[in-house]
Amino acid sequence: MTVIVVTGTGTEIGKTIVTAALAAVATAAGRSVAVLKPAQTGIAPGEAGDADEVVRLSGAVTGAELGRFPEPLAPGTAARRAGMAPVRPDEVAEAARKLAEEHDLVLVEGAGGLLVRFDEDGGTLADAAGLLGAPVLVVAPAGLGTLNSTALTAEALRARGIEQLGVVVGSWPADPGLAARCNLADLPEAAGAPLLGAIPAGAGALSPEAFRAAAAGWLAPEVGGVWDAAEFAATAPL
Repeated sequence: MTVIVVTGTGTEIGKTIVTAALAAVATAAGRSVAVLKPAQTGIAPGEAGDADEVVRLSGAVTGAELGRFPEPLAPGTAARRAGMAPVRPDEVAEAARKLAEEHDLVLVEGAGGLLVRFDEDGGTLADAAGLLGAPVLVVAPAGLGTLNSTALTAEALRARGIEQLGVVVGSWPADPGLAARCNLADLPEAAGAPLLGAIPAGAGALSPEAFRAAAAGWLAPEVGGVWDAAEFAATAPL
């Protein structure tokens, strides 16, 4: 895989940290990695954005943004309110292709969920993934309510003929409740795709060195790690 699109079932659920873990394991394997954040919202000029955080944690080679908008809103809304040009799916696809010419792996991290609007025409991250022909990795929360949003995201991908790599839990709690533990078995069913990892809550606060050393243990072999879903579930019995 040259390009992987990382989306979520919502916002603030760990997409950036999952993207950083993917970048870390690929970089450790000797692959050159670029991280593309098509639309960064809620960040002032000069502040570090999500792509910068991925590079800091993972040691990835390149971080890139296409648009930065000051208010913490959906990209299309934030662009309109700021009187700025929006980021469009064809621009995302073009930028990812250019990065792929010079890198072994390009990670495209979305904003919010799969169908959040990028522009006034209703363009979305799903449209960009479709133009790229790239697979999508879905980041989901651990607890109650995640199954419905995961199933809806998977259904939207299937309806568009877009491959779903699998699901990663973006923030696995130190003391998981019953719903989270049940979801280890139920998330793959809801998604129709395998569970490919679980990132421990607070992982983003680790030092870059500690983050890189641990990242492979959070992700399954399909995405470069050594994490085993059955073994992990056995540590959180019902």
